[in-house]
Amino acid sequence: MSSPYPAKSPADLLPRAAVLSMSGLDFMRAVRDGRIAGPAIGATMNFRVTGVEPGRVVFEGTPEFAHTNPMGAPHGGWYGTLLDSCMACAVMTTVPKGSFYTTLEYRVNITRAVPLGLTVVAEGIVQHAGRSTGIARGELRGAEDGILYATGSTTCLIMSGG
Repeated sequence: MSSPYPAKSPADLLPRAAVLSMSGLDFMRAVRDGRIAGPAIGATMNFRVTGVEPGRVVFEGTPEFAHTNPMGAPHGGWYGTLLDSCMACAVMTTVPKGSFYTTLEYRVNITRAVPLGLTVVAEGIVQHAGRSTGIARGELRGAEDGILYATGSTTCLIMSGG
């Protein structure tokens, strides 16, 4: 399940002015719809945006052998990258035109190993969206059975591009 719209080079990324010309919600919808290139990390880590609503973003991903630790299970960084992405992008949906975010910190709690080849759904939901910070929580669950594999939380810094 590779992303159908990842950025393949810096030339695929929108110029900063174009990103700042739309609200965070419009930006995330454009990524979901493939109208602008999704993040290159999505192709590397095998995940993509599948759902966008105000204050909520959903990614789907499937760990492969390339994402394993020395014991053959998905590396903790795979969980962290997927959860950081869905949570921070949920914050992005609350950001006004002319602004953007960056992750200040995030925390991940892995409850069990995701079997290789199992598609999971990572859902990020905003808990607070202020003028300068956003806070979100996330869950990583099996796409078919809903089993909980990991949870997370994040704090993002919201910045003006002007």
